[in-house]
Amino acid sequence: MKVRTTNLEGVLLFEPVVHGDERGFFLETYHQGKYAEAGLDATFVQDNHSRSGASILRGLHAQRCHPQGKLVRAVEGAIFDVAVDIRRGSPTFAHWYGTVLSDKNFRQLYVPPGFAHGFCVIGESAQVEYKCTDLYRPDDEISIRWDDPEIAIDWPIREPRLSQKDDAGAQTLAELAERLPIYPNAAATPT
Repeated sequence: MKVRTTNLEGVLLFEPVVHGDERGFFLETYHQGKYAEAGLDATFVQDNHSRSGASILRGLHAQRCHPQGKLVRAVEGAIFDVAVDIRRGSPTFAHWYGTVLSDKNFRQLYVPPGFAHGFCVIGESAQVEYKCTDLYRPDDEISIRWDDPEIAIDWPIREPRLSQKDDAGAQTLAELAERLPIYPNAAATPT
């Protein structure tokens, strides 16, 4: 397995070894020992699976008091997957990293606690699976605007289809300032 660091501390891109022949392919999508050796020593407690149609954009999401680390992969189709550093005081606050995850490249992106996560579908549809380091708590979630000018993500789609939560329910980093996690201990409960 190849592991690539990114411009954001703790955000890792994994390229698993794929064994393929005329019958198809096989790969390990997660092996705790191998991922720990590669720098991802996390305990996952929840797996999620979503399906989204063309031009759907989900995110940017994070949890305030119970931040989740997420190991994300596209099992069908392709997505542009994004991690955003939202830790107040971080030297990379409001910086983002994006990459294409697809059923062709088998890549996985690890988005650590203290970062917001979002993705958009490239093509007709995509199915995404991700492992989480904490349980989902709807009352703890914050939604950050996908088009926040402070972050300025270069999304590959210009007119995304959004849920109510990701459109009218989302706020900018400036509006959420006092509710964001604090660097360097993003797992601590914000004041």
